[in-house]
Amino acid sequence: ELITYNASAQETAQLEEQLQGWGEVILAGDQFLRWEKPWFPGALMGITTVVFLLVYYLDPSVLTGLSCTVMILCLADYLVPTLAPRIFGSNKWTTEQQQRFHQICGSLVKTQRRVIGWWRRLFALKEEKPKMYVLSVISSLVVVAWIGQQVHNLFLTYLIVSFLLLLPGLSQHGIINKYCGMAKREINKLLKQKEKKSE
Repeated sequence: ELITYNASAQETAQLEEQLQGWGEVILAGDQFLRWEKPWFPGALMGITTVVFLLVYYLDPSVLTGLSCTVMILCLADYLVPTLAPRIFGSNKWTTEQQQRFHQICGSLVKTQRRVIGWWRRLFALKEEKPKMYVLSVISSLVVVAWIGQQVHNLFLTYLIVSFLLLLPGLSQHGIINKYCGMAKREINKLLKQKEKKSE
């Protein structure tokens, strides 16, 4: 457990070093995603909607879309570390901001470890129970394929991206916990009613 903690701390420190030029932008994005102001979720959805409407209107080919995305990422990677200190003022970097940046990097490392853990579990299931692995993977992919057939690709992508962008704010404000709690209570009520009927 101590080895895991040390490895995690080392990975967090490495990530902090790699993202240091993006620090101010990441902190600003974090405030936006956690809805520190009441108008942030509306602005977030507005920007997302405009971007997807632009993609829908321009209707670029896959190759054009991929090229433009990589070009924007390359420009951002070149310009952000240079311009961010001038825009945000790196001399105003406080201890509180540094701690929050450290927490964000720690969360990113934990998320990466979780994804790798799920991936390893999937392959462990393949080794231990190959029939269950094939059945679960095929059934999941059939459901995904059916959803993809029913809903337009771009609209489905819009819904997924919107949900992922709203997720940190929903979590921060306790909305997810509230509705998950309500769902659990309803499921428990249904289970109790079934138990009473069976008696």
